Amino acid sequence: MSGAASTSMTGGEALVRALADHGVDTVFGIPGTHNLSAYAALARHGITHVSPRHEQGAGYAADGYARSSGRVGVALTTTGPAILNAAAAAAQAYSDSVPVLFISPGMPLQHPGMGNGLLHEIKNQPGSMEAVLGVSIRVTSVAEIPLAVAQAFATMLEGRPRPVHLEIPLDLLDVVAEVAGVPPVLFGTLQPAPAAVEAAVSLLDGAERVVMVTGGGAFHAADQARRLAERLDAAVLSTANGKGTVPEDHPLFVGTGLQHAAARELCGGADVVLAVGTEFAPSDWWGGLPDFSGRVIRIDIDGAEINANVVPDVAVVGDAAATLDQLLERTRVHDPAEWTAPWRARLLEQAAVEGAPWLEMVQALTEVLPRDTIVAADNAMAVYYGALSNLPLHRPHAFLYPTGAGTLGFGLPAGIGAKVAQPEAPVLVLQGDGGIMFTIAELAMAAEARLALPVVIVDNGGYGEIRNEMEDRGEPIHAVGLGHPDFVQLGRSLGCHGIHVEDALGLAAAVKEAFDADRPTVIHIREHSRASGDGVDSSRASGDGVDSSRASGDGVDSSRASGDGA
Repeated sequence: MSGAASTSMTGGEALVRALADHGVDTVFGIPGTHNLSAYAALARHGITHVSPRHEQGAGYAADGYARSSGRVGVALTTTGPAILNAAAAAAQAYSDSVPVLFISPGMPLQHPGMGNGLLHEIKNQPGSMEAVLGVSIRVTSVAEIPLAVAQAFATMLEGRPRPVHLEIPLDLLDVVAEVAGVPPVLFGTLQPAPAAVEAAVSLLDGAERVVMVTGGGAFHAADQARRLAERLDAAVLSTANGKGTVPEDHPLFVGTGLQHAAARELCGGADVVLAVGTEFAPSDWWGGLPDFSGRVIRIDIDGAEINANVVPDVAVVGDAAATLDQLLERTRVHDPAEWTAPWRARLLEQAAVEGAPWLEMVQALTEVLPRDTIVAADNAMAVYYGALSNLPLHRPHAFLYPTGAGTLGFGLPAGIGAKVAQPEAPVLVLQGDGGIMFTIAELAMAAEARLALPVVIVDNGGYGEIRNEMEDRGEPIHAVGLGHPDFVQLGRSLGCHGIHVEDALGLAAAVKEAFDADRPTVIHIREHSRASGDGVDSSRASGDGVDSSRASGDGVDSSRASGDGA
């Protein structure tokens, strides 16, 4: 640490000591020829290593660790193809503003510019990661390593959280040199400009109907968001990444899932929409943004993005908790009008139509999930049509879901990372059969760690979303059927329990038992829907002739918003 005498150590140990100095206690990664010096130092500095089976799994697990805990996640790979394997996870972390440090060795300091065929050599590795993340730090000496780690943490944690890539030339990792520690950079809370706060107070005090939209940037301000909603008698909507910020059984909570017509109409008719930590992204508003008739206030820590998609009447750049604290002190108390219940009923009705094929399953899960459950989910139809709007969650960081970049294979490794970070919390993985195959090998990681983790696989026989889109376009349906692998036996072969259930009641019982098991449990259930190709048209599963893919009522097919196929 600062002020301490320099100590002689390898570059690998300098890296690990710097991570420990920044509070890192867990690393997800795979050892390779070029990173062994770092691996040799992990145990000496009290850092636990968790072994995924693929570097993409390492990245998603580090992401789930970070989302669920609020701490930085760390993924350690070797050179070349290994760090490129993790690039998809890095892109997802960037899209969802998650602080994950991706560390890899790089080519030696004096490596020829045109290359010479060294093991794991690729063209411009730091440039590749910089293109994904915006920041890739390459050190040039052993002594620089602690500084680079401190810079990486500062970059990740100042303002809007973002992932960073750190590259250490492989020849430095075994070099012994004098190294002095660099302490973590400490940041104060970013306070909003007083004039912006006063402008927001003026609009809120003059409003009769306020709608609050909570995004992923509101997680650390959950208590303030709830209390301000109560003070303003505000209806509360949540983005996918904001799910759980305000408990979903709170009387002012209207719903999660901004794709529904009710959400757009509610915001469109509000006197003031107060958006906290959300970018109004198309990946949340599938059917398009509301036609705002009132005013919009945006609170965001990222001044460069506060005008993205929707230019607000009042832009308040600052920490969400600090800003909401000031609004709590200055705004008037609104009289309760009991106006939100009809909107909640409308949104839930639309969500039930859209999620009809999965509704019994979701309702069964609702009855058995403890209140503090964390759900790690994937881009699967059972999630974005089923669980997103119909499965209530009640705590911040409760819904780990890959929006924006919209990757597949996220849920299982992210759930592992969450369970490692929060071992006492119940964690449920919810995947489709297409997405789970991207990272199915990580069942072995979960089994090795002996995690009591229910892994629910909802099976529609392949990429059901894309199958539906092909059919809707009147084009040949092909390349989307994946058959029905024996997931139960596959899970058992990788060290997990495995069970097939026939219905929602069986699912609920299996999940409840899995929370107390001695290892992960793969729980397989077949989906009966249009997407599964079994003759059941999910668009008419509600029995009222309403196409659930168009339940928003605006002619926009929400099935095309996610861009994935699970």
